[in-house]
Amino acid sequence: MSFSVDQIKASLFALHTNKIFELTVIAIIVFSALVTGAKTYEIDSTVGNIVVWLDMFITLFFLVEVMIRLISEPRTLDFFKKGWNVFDFLIVTASLIPVDGNETVLLARLLRIFRVLRLVSIIPELRILINALIKALPRMGYVVLLMFIIFYIYAAIGSFMFDHINSTLWGNISISMLTLFRVATFEDWTDVMYETMTEFPLSWIFYLSFIFLTAFVFLNMMIGIILDVMQREHEQYYRETGEGEAGEVHWIKENMIAMDSRLDRIETLLIENVNKSTK
Repeated sequence: MSFSVDQIKASLFALHTNKIFELTVIAIIVFSALVTGAKTYEIDSTVGNIVVWLDMFITLFFLVEVMIRLISEPRTLDFFKKGWNVFDFLIVTASLIPVDGNETVLLARLLRIFRVLRLVSIIPELRILINALIKALPRMGYVVLLMFIIFYIYAAIGSFMFDHINSTLWGNISISMLTLFRVATFEDWTDVMYETMTEFPLSWIFYLSFIFLTAFVFLNMMIGIILDVMQREHEQYYRETGEGEAGEVHWIKENMIAMDSRLDRIETLLIENVNKSTK
């Protein structure tokens, strides 16, 4: 009996790791997004019934797919040790909420929208992007803090100097920070600059220095942090899968360590044989 169970687990594992099955799951996820979008349009009752049946089929398919992955694990609890598996399980089980009741219809529809996020757990590159973004957030937080300090200083200067020119844009420090955000995103920032230059001809230095710090320095710092974390995530993924240059280097390193261990054991045995022969 245990052999048959193991055989079933192996068959299900081979099924859910099959490329055709993975592409089918991706296609169904995209199709579910289209079905959810179709519900936002005014459609007749016939098409509405078709959409309801399609939604039931999609929900059932996702439930079966998650159960296949759950059963194919050597140990069932190992399935829940991976964050993306837990994410998929929660999304699928939440989709089982019926959409017929007036109290749950809105919640059920909102939860069905999040089924599109399953693309992240299915496609490795998207997982790498999300993992890199999450791991980069603490380091990006320091850059954001420094940006806030720069925004605050420039907003205070702008409020003191340009309040009498245009109080709508520079009335207080909070409004000034919103104006500076407009400048940093290049949203008609030259109109703001030319308005203050009528009274302060050198005020262009204020704007250009601020843009240089925020739009060029800090933005590139954030990009650099994300790229660095993404590179590490790619290397870790390649080490785990054995693909790419990082995977080959990791394989060579592991084999070298194993070879060194065997050589040490051989050396130990030779030394013991030599000591025995000399006695």
